[in-house]
Amino acid sequence: MSRILLCAGASVAIYKACDLASKLAQSGHEVRVALTPAAAQLVAPQLFEAVTGAPAGSTEFGPERRGAMDHIDLAQWAELVVVAPCTADLAGRIANGLGDDLVTTALLALPGPIPRLLVPAMNPNMLEQPAVARNLARLREDGWEVVEPEAGHMACGVEGRGRFADPALIAARIADLLAG
Repeated sequence: MSRILLCAGASVAIYKACDLASKLAQSGHEVRVALTPAAAQLVAPQLFEAVTGAPAGSTEFGPERRGAMDHIDLAQWAELVVVAPCTADLAGRIANGLGDDLVTTALLALPGPIPRLLVPAMNPNMLEQPAVARNLARLREDGWEVVEPEAGHMACGVEGRGRFADPALIAARIADLLAG
């Protein structure tokens, strides 16, 4: 099976990313998880470690540090990367080449053309902002595939498009990308 790097942003949909990580691991993939520092405030990296059986982290500094250059190690290890959930902030940082945490520096260090999948999850008003649309368009131009968010009831209490896509659908898309 394949080595999948799952990068998680700070969205209430992160619990669905835990389900996705579990599904991928149960399918035989090796899954490592990198969380933004804000995402690690919502869900501890240890939860991802429990469902994947592999290291997960949110920083290269302090007691969580695993190696001298975790971002490089993760980037070189990955055969596919999926950013789920991808927040408006995280999409903007990736689209503009910013690297200020473990997730964004690992993404900047990805070698060559490996499959890249983005799963946006955010409030419908945020998703409709022109800046967010520009960032998602730029990411598509840069070779990222985007799994479109679903419509429905959001955790913030509104209805609209912005929900994290069904983890089974995302896992199926990952299988398609890996099949080539």
